Amino acid sequence: MSASPNNRAGGSGGTFTPLLLGVLVMISAVAVVQVKQHSRNLTTRLDGQRQERERLQLEWAQLQLEQATLAQHGRVDELARSQFGMVDPLDYQIVSEVPAPGVPAVMGKPQ
Repeated sequence: MSASPNNRAGGSGGTFTPLLLGVLVMISAVAVVQVKQHSRNLTTRLDGQRQERERLQLEWAQLQLEQATLAQHGRVDELARSQFGMVDPLDYQIVSEVPAPGVPAVMGKPQ
């Protein structure tokens, strides 16, 4: 039996396929290492972002608590009286001011 040109068991043509496969395996191995490193980097960034989110959520909760404390009715009433001299209105008060041009001045007892 003679060897056909497509089925070469020896010679220089027989080393091309294993060499090509070896190069492809090396390229694949390098790609796997790069993908794993990229995955590790992304995981590290994700952990950092989660910590930042938790910090911001805590800060937001503290700010909401502070806002609720500052907006309590008793505190606002005390500040209005002490800093701005505000008092409880009498039965009826008229406050006059110069109206803006084109705006009619309304004075009188509400119906």
